[in-house]
Amino acid sequence: MLPIKLTETFRQFVDSEKSSALLLLGCTLFSLIVANSAFGPGYNHFWHLPVGGMGLQHWINDGLMAVFFLLVGLEIKRELLDGELSTPARRRLPVVAALAGMAVPALIFIAVNRGDAAALRGWAIPAATDIAFALGILALL
Repeated sequence: MLPIKLTETFRQFVDSEKSSALLLLGCTLFSLIVANSAFGPGYNHFWHLPVGGMGLQHWINDGLMAVFFLLVGLEIKRELLDGELSTPARRRLPVVAALAGMAVPALIFIAVNRGDAAALRGWAIPAATDIAFALGILALL
C-alpha cells in the first residue's frame, strides 16, 4: 500500500488542470524527439501493435478521440444554451476565432504541400488537431 502522502500528492497532480497541460506538452515533445530519432521505427511499430483486432493507434484515433470530441461538443452546447455564449453578440468573436483556427492551419498546410497531391489529401488534419493543445495552453494561463 502506498503511503498516504504519496497518494495525496498523486491525486493533487491528477486533479490539477495545469498538470494535465504540462503532461500533454511534455509527452508531445518526447514523442516528437523519439519519432525523429534512431528509435523512430520502434516507436512507429509500438503504435501499430494489435489490440483487440485493431492497432493501438486506431483505438486512439477512432475511440478515445471520439470521446474527447463528444465531451468538447457537450461543453460547447452547455455554453451556448446557458453559459457565456448564450447570446448572439457573445458568440460572434468565438465563432470567428474557431473558423479562423480551422482555416488558417489548413491553408498553411496547403501552401506548404501544394506540389504533393498525395499530401494534399491530409489538409483537414491540421484543422482538427489543435483543440487539445489549445485547451492545454489555456490551462497553463
